[in-house]
Amino acid sequence: MLLIDDHPFMRAGLAQLINAQPDLVVCDEAGNPAEAFKALSKTKPELVLSDLTMPGRSGLEFIKDLKAAEPNLAVLVVSMHDEAVFAERALRAGARGYIMKEAGGDNLLTAIRQVLQGEVYVSPRMSSRILNNLSARKPRGSTSPIEQLTDREFEVFQLIGQGKSTRDIAEQLHLSSKTVDVHRSHIKEKLELKDATALIRHAVRWVETQTVEP
Repeated sequence: MLLIDDHPFMRAGLAQLINAQPDLVVCDEAGNPAEAFKALSKTKPELVLSDLTMPGRSGLEFIKDLKAAEPNLAVLVVSMHDEAVFAERALRAGARGYIMKEAGGDNLLTAIRQVLQGEVYVSPRMSSRILNNLSARKPRGSTSPIEQLTDREFEVFQLIGQGKSTRDIAEQLHLSSKTVDVHRSHIKEKLELKDATALIRHAVRWVETQTVEP
């Protein structure tokens, strides 16, 4: 399998855990999406383990690009980000599973084997949440306004919360400043925020609540 994470120590730890298993092996590693696609041109992994936070490309957009290039390649997201916020988006982007880094080695190995068997993996808590979301008994008003954002709007919202300017966001996402402004406008409407200041304040608070200490 191919490991993609921008932290070398994390990759080393994952590789040690996986290579210690008699039925699993890491064939290559990458620190960013560009390196990942170079690795894929040399190796043919059955599974990609990928973080969501990487330099140079949104994790969700990377998964979409990866699935477009290799439709049959399974992707398991291993992330520090809260599964309640990111798991469904990752699955919609094309991932076959989502596990948080804090879940531990045994659960990760279970997730890897489950995805390699052609199944989808999420935690029991997340599985229940997804089923509830699909159920007609879902309570009115239980959907977070954040969930109404498209993946691209969600990316822009995150970057706003990280203190990025419109120009910074445009450069990072390879968009025009005008397109970013359109996304900002849609975000304000969906979150019912009256102006740019309210948007920035809300985004910063949200990003702070999503920070998980390693």
